[in-house]
Amino acid sequence: MGDDADEIQLDLDPSAKACGNCRIWRAVAKDSAGGWLGDCRVQPQRGRFAPTAPICGSFLSREREVPQALPEAPERHRARRVGDVGPRVVHHSAPAPRPDVDLGEDFDMTREELKAIFREALGETEAPLAAKWEGGTVILKPRDPSLQAKEIPIDSLFHKVVMVRDRLRVLEQKLNGHEKLSDAEKVEMQQYVTKCYGSLTTFNVLFAEKGDQFVGEKS
Repeated sequence: MGDDADEIQLDLDPSAKACGNCRIWRAVAKDSAGGWLGDCRVQPQRGRFAPTAPICGSFLSREREVPQALPEAPERHRARRVGDVGPRVVHHSAPAPRPDVDLGEDFDMTREELKAIFREALGETEAPLAAKWEGGTVILKPRDPSLQAKEIPIDSLFHKVVMVRDRLRVLEQKLNGHEKLSDAEKVEMQQYVTKCYGSLTTFNVLFAEKGDQFVGEKS
């Protein structure tokens, strides 16, 4: 991949005040929808993000050459991604903590504390992946040997399974607390949710803790 977005087509208005028009932003890879993601050479802690992100105080137009010394990122109010707010897969060997999020003088909160607030608001929880599956791969192999197999990291699959589980739990809570549904209607809807849990019990082998697993209909 080239050093900047001049070598690729971003479909971005050249006059737009966005990172994709900044000389310091560079395209790295495409997301699942086919859109470009890139990183900032001044603020590498942001990770990969879309070129449509708003510019910061280090913006350098593409008409200018990249200086040998890149501009300093602003000390305060620098643009920084909070990160995904979906369920986090907990590994037994935890990675090094990421920097705290700067929310101004009136807030003193770590990155993980802020993510926990989002997860709580969305009804999402953390669930550890069983140690034996860490770093593993799911292989989808067609019957036709001439067709290429598909490999999926187990961490990615587990993340999606946990998201489905948490969305079902939120749906269950909303059904039980719905003011306009009768008790009979709530019971009927609850049966469908329970059957969904039962269909997903196959994935229980991925969970490290039994309390995090799916529970279907009980005999």
